[in-house]
Amino acid sequence: MGQRLALHSGRHVYCFTAGIMEKNIGRLELKVLYEISRIIGKALHLDQALEAVLEILSDSLEMKRATVTLKDEETGDLVIRASHNLTPQEKKRGIYRRDEGVTGLIFRTAKPFVVPDISREPLFLNKTGARPIEKGRISFLGVPVVLHGSAIGVLSVDRLFGNEISFEEDIRFLSIVATLIAQFVSLNRQVKAREEQLRRENLSLRAEISARTRHFFMVGKSLAMMEVQRLIMKVASSKASVLLLGESGTGKTLVARIIHELSNRAGRPFVKVNCASLPENLLESEWFGYEKGAFTGAVKSRPGRFEEAEGGTIFLDEVGELTPSLQAKLLRFLQEREFERLGSNRTRKVDARIVAATNRDLMEAVSKGTFREDLFYRLNVFPIQVPPLRERIEDIPALVNYFLDRTTREYGRKRNLTSRAMDALVKYEWPGNVREMENLIERAVLITDDAEIDLAHIEACFQQSANRIMPEDQACLSRLEEMEKREVVAALERNRWVQSQTARELGLTLRQVGYRIKKFGLDRLVEERRSRRLSIGKKK
Repeated sequence: MGQRLALHSGRHVYCFTAGIMEKNIGRLELKVLYEISRIIGKALHLDQALEAVLEILSDSLEMKRATVTLKDEETGDLVIRASHNLTPQEKKRGIYRRDEGVTGLIFRTAKPFVVPDISREPLFLNKTGARPIEKGRISFLGVPVVLHGSAIGVLSVDRLFGNEISFEEDIRFLSIVATLIAQFVSLNRQVKAREEQLRRENLSLRAEISARTRHFFMVGKSLAMMEVQRLIMKVASSKASVLLLGESGTGKTLVARIIHELSNRAGRPFVKVNCASLPENLLESEWFGYEKGAFTGAVKSRPGRFEEAEGGTIFLDEVGELTPSLQAKLLRFLQEREFERLGSNRTRKVDARIVAATNRDLMEAVSKGTFREDLFYRLNVFPIQVPPLRERIEDIPALVNYFLDRTTREYGRKRNLTSRAMDALVKYEWPGNVREMENLIERAVLITDDAEIDLAHIEACFQQSANRIMPEDQACLSRLEEMEKREVVAALERNRWVQSQTARELGLTLRQVGYRIKKFGLDRLVEERRSRRLSIGKKK
């Protein structure tokens, strides 16, 4: 009788105590759910929101090493998107196939699973390596994250436990948290879908505006330019590599930028690299970056231009000037989309679209063996020939007026072009193409004080001597060519016959200056003057 009473009293005390504990746990769980619900404002940044949820579980309910594993849409694997009390290395190792381990089982069945003692469960893989088995036993609890009736991931936590613990309450509570997480994921996906729709609408609007605005490239109404515009619109939305062909100054850089801006990469970087501006060793480090200590002067690590172009477009100008070694490295990147920084063995992958440009005949270079055939075909997926100005004469007045309007607005000087000046510009060959025209119009606006820019002002742009007399009946084209020749000779004299310095002064490329020297038959004169200057320097 006494024993029975004592036993009854003990049960009464135990039930009373358990009731108090259950009530306290219930209040704590409500508080935790309230804190988690406040995080919904961070759902736009999904990973941050999930990390915050797991931190609350750990701090409030002693649920350690919590993870949220979500299905990767590309690979189909289950990848840890958020964790608490895992190192970055441990988190990185947490990748599971859907038929692998406890996590895969929970995902496939869309049902909770409890591992009372992970040291005795063969399905428990411990891929992260975060759970050394010590004196105390560790249990693992996992519940599916379900959205619209299908599992999209797994929420799991660790618990240190004793023999008396029951897991039903934890599973019930974690299932509620998993439902909130599913809503976070759903909201995040809806926002991303809306952003993508807005991006597509914005892309369409930009394309429409580009077609209407007086862009100095898109104003072309010649058949050649209409074909270029058609090709741009056709290739912009694709992932294809583009090869731009044409003379210097025709606007290949602009075409590359238009392709980028009309693509789905418009919000990402547009990175330009001139392949002829740096020697081979420097160009490689410019492309791929380098690690600290990779060479003398590398005092810290630096990412390359390919890394900077992640998600966007990289424009490789003058790609025909690459050395065989760099051609091989570029080919590897085009094939694998991966590379290593100088001084590093770590392979990096980059998603960057390639748009290349050259003024060389690459087919001829391939036949001569100076350019790799396999690289040519990798670059030449979608070629676009950008025509020189002399092949689109009907576009010259519109281009001249565009540059004139833009320059007069920039300098606050309203200027018009006389018919004589316009006729001269239309008849001119424009060996420097659009770039030369832009520079000439800017100089004309700056040196002209009158409201109209006449033929004399165009002549002055080439620094015509004041006492120079030209017959009135000589063709305007010949007059302009003669003025240009005088300007080139004068600039060479001022720069002691150094072509690179002359190019910088005139705002031209070194190749364009060389073209003019050949065009005007100045080769012998340049060689004589340079030799004379060098001999005088030696005597001194």
